[in-house]
Amino acid sequence: MGEHERSDSAFSFRLIIIALLIIGVAIAVALPNFLRARGTCCGNACINNLRQLDAAVNQFALENHKTNGEHINFPNDLTPYIKQNAAGKIPGCPAGGTYYINKVGDTPICTLGNTVTPSHFLP
Repeated sequence: MGEHERSDSAFSFRLIIIALLIIGVAIAVALPNFLRARGTCCGNACINNLRQLDAAVNQFALENHKTNGEHINFPNDLTPYIKQNAAGKIPGCPAGGTYYINKVGDTPICTLGNTVTPSHFLP
């Protein structure tokens, strides 16, 4: 009877080791994909924010009779045209970059630009 219990115990230990190996392989495969998806998500969110800034500049220019090349007081001139975050400010780059635009007709820029993958700039 003692041998039989020992055999069941050995089988359970092997089963646990095999299960841990399978979980380890699954994590090794999934982790790089998860990190890549996170980076892509931040990049896409930044590009969408840049599109909103560009639309806000165009709307501001239209309502205030501004033409290409005229100075913009960023972000104060654009706050009425963009939904603000909980802090009452224009949303920033989710990856930590800073947005800026100086003139009507210029493309809004994220300071991260090409330093990250995917790039944070309007196509």
